[in-house]
Amino acid sequence: MCRNIKPLFNFDPPATEAEITASAVQYVRKVSGFRQPSQVNQVVWATAVAEITAITQQLLDDLVTKAPPRSRAARAQARNARRF
Repeated sequence: MCRNIKPLFNFDPPATEAEITASAVQYVRKVSGFRQPSQVNQVVWATAVAEITAITQQLLDDLVTKAPPRSRAARAQARNARRF
C-alpha cells in the first residue's frame, strides 16, 4: 500500500479535490509501476486518474458514519507535539 495515500473520509474540513486527485495519482503510480507515464500512455494515465478521482469522490459522498468528524488541526498539533 502506498504510504502517501491518506484516509480522506470523515474529516473537518472535508477532503479537497486536490487531495482526492493526489491519492488517485498515487494509486495509479503504484498499480502501473511508473512514476510518470510515457507519451504513448499519457492519455490512458490521465483517464485512469480522472476515473479514480470521480469514483473516490462518489465514495466519500456516499459513505455514512455516526462518528464525529476528525479534526485535521488536532492531528497536526498532536504530530507537532511529538516531533518537537
